[in-house]
Amino acid sequence: MRKIFDIHGGVHPAENKHQSTQEVIGTIPLADEIILPLNQHIGTPAQAVVNVGDHVLKGQLIAEAEGVFSASVHASTSGNITAIEERAVPHASGMTARCIVIKPDGKDQWITLESCDDFSKLAHHELVEKIRVAGVAGMGGAGFPTAVKVNPRADNKIHTLILNGTECEPYITADDMLMRERADEIIDGAQLLAQLLDNPTDVLVGIEDNKPEAIAAMKKAAEGTSIDIVIFPTKYPSGGEKQLIEILTGKQVPSGGIPAQIGIVVQNVGTAVAAYRAVRYGEPLISRVTTIVGESLQQQRNIDVPLGTPIAHILKAHGWDATNCARLIIGGPMMGFTVEALTTPIIKTSNCILAPSNDEMPSQPPAQACIRCGMCAEACPANLLPQQLFWYAQSENFEQLREHNLFDCIECGACSFVCPSNIPLVQYYRASKGEIRKLDMEKEKSDRSRLRFEARQERIAHAEAEKEAKRIARKEAAEKAKKLLAEKAAEAPAKDIVTEAVASAKTKELDPEKEKAKLDRALSSASSRVERAKDSLASAQNEGADEARIDSLKARLKQSEQKVADAKVKLEQFGSKLASQGSVAKTVEKKMTASPKEQMEKAVVTLEKRIATAKEKLAEAEEQQSPSVGALQQGIKKLLQKLETNRKELAEIEPLSPVDGTGPGAGKTEENAAQAAIERAKAKAAAQASMSNEEKAVANIKSLDARLEKARQRLKKAQEESNDNIEAFQTGVEKLETKLADAKVAIEEGQS
Repeated sequence: MRKIFDIHGGVHPAENKHQSTQEVIGTIPLADEIILPLNQHIGTPAQAVVNVGDHVLKGQLIAEAEGVFSASVHASTSGNITAIEERAVPHASGMTARCIVIKPDGKDQWITLESCDDFSKLAHHELVEKIRVAGVAGMGGAGFPTAVKVNPRADNKIHTLILNGTECEPYITADDMLMRERADEIIDGAQLLAQLLDNPTDVLVGIEDNKPEAIAAMKKAAEGTSIDIVIFPTKYPSGGEKQLIEILTGKQVPSGGIPAQIGIVVQNVGTAVAAYRAVRYGEPLISRVTTIVGESLQQQRNIDVPLGTPIAHILKAHGWDATNCARLIIGGPMMGFTVEALTTPIIKTSNCILAPSNDEMPSQPPAQACIRCGMCAEACPANLLPQQLFWYAQSENFEQLREHNLFDCIECGACSFVCPSNIPLVQYYRASKGEIRKLDMEKEKSDRSRLRFEARQERIAHAEAEKEAKRIARKEAAEKAKKLLAEKAAEAPAKDIVTEAVASAKTKELDPEKEKAKLDRALSSASSRVERAKDSLASAQNEGADEARIDSLKARLKQSEQKVADAKVKLEQFGSKLASQGSVAKTVEKKMTASPKEQMEKAVVTLEKRIATAKEKLAEAEEQQSPSVGALQQGIKKLLQKLETNRKELAEIEPLSPVDGTGPGAGKTEENAAQAAIERAKAKAAAQASMSNEEKAVANIKSLDARLEKARQRLKKAQEESNDNIEAFQTGVEKLETKLADAKVAIEEGQS
């Protein structure tokens, strides 16, 4: 005899199981409508793979598992898909969910199934895949996908497999009748699950001692195997997963943990049958044994019902008296929940429909104040403190609920059952769990958003750092290039500036033949499009085309004619532009080959004109007492200084030139003057090459100062004359101010 352990707490409610065990497992006709929710399991809802209007066969996949913790959904009969929409589903909240609705065709035609005579020859992954594809999920109430449960992590070595045949909830006898009538399939299923778990040391089937017929059938089926049928005293809720483990092994699952962490896996006997049929016959999970019980029914029994069958159809088949029904409950009286919609369907986890009469289950008395009797703590099989949990749930103190292990509560209802104040404790716990899960989801979403934001900020900072590094590298390369250029300029002789300028101007001249040919082709192409547009318009008018078509062709003709006109204008402009560009090199050459005397004379004349204009503006400003008088006076002073300097340079040049410029030494004198200018340019280049970076920066600042002063004077003049180019002058001043400021900052940084 195997040693049996006891659990903390527990209660002994009236069993009421004999009503539904008087008949064998039966069947009922197909309903007029089959409603299959996409979420008949714990985890992510499946994704529909059919569309409205499709015809499906019995056992055909209609919704595929989405992710690891999900299970596929299959058609429980053949027919047409009439809707994929929100419908009422079995849930304590009365929620709706997305469902696939099938209109049966009455043929109940199966798809082709793939059977397996000897599953012991199949590899582990093949067996797991067959169970996953069949959509098998835990049928004891939790709905955990079986393919996940039989494939534990590598670090969780399983030494014990337990099949749960306890069925401790009052009224429910689905597992009891399954063990009585299909014990052989349960044992075969247990052997399959044991093979998947690498043949654990112990394979146990736990059954309460209030099921003698089931015990006898299971012992007979297990003869010749290593499977141990373990009988233990009846007490509610011995069928809880953690409670059954403690009863059979004496071990306790840690708070927040799972049985696999201590080397144990628990499966319902109904799940074992479903897994066996999925592998042996290739049948997906499309039906289950469900208890139909309650005094408002004329017939009470267990039936093998197709999933998706509405409870209204089931109740009608069993002579339901709605006027004598206190309420409709999915599940048992302890852990079940009331449903209002009669269209609610049977799903994979629906083990009972309870329709009690008013006498059988009268209305619950109103709740009273807690008297702190402590009976709830004595009855709790999870060894919790229900009274404290109730207070924290009322005050929404979620942190304390976590501290007191709220999620270890299996919602068995033992605390509510013994409460003398009739407080619905389980409802408080369920609501608090839902609220905590909601807050956890919001926090998780917020954390993901924060991580995305931080990652984005990090990417931006990294990009900015790379950009700054590239900028510094470019700056260093430019400075290095300037330094090398200065060194080469100091070593090499000055280049012929005049020759370079003339050559540069010549390179900018257009190739007249290529440019004219290009414009001629554009004009010819545009003219051809005009002719084609005219032909299309004439054809459309002759054929009596509609007004919209004719308007479109007219618009196209007008557009083509405009392109012809544009091409002609461009061709005409080309002639003028060619003539202008053709004289660029000559103009540059004439300007650059002028003698120093001619250049200086022209500069003196220009300065004299500028001084005269400035004096006129100064007189006007003095009359109007303008604030610009000081600036004008300063400008005239600088112009006079520059004029005096140019006149001195001109006086130095004049003795070298003949009076009329036609003497025998004229050509030689002009050549000497040009040579002198070149020598001055060379000297200036050499002086700059010998400057340090700091001296160059100072010289650059002086040059920018002078240019800025001139630009400001031009802007002021433009403003006084209301010139149209004021904005251009203003932009020039701003750019020079920016360059000057940057130059000053650069020299300050160099000094620091």
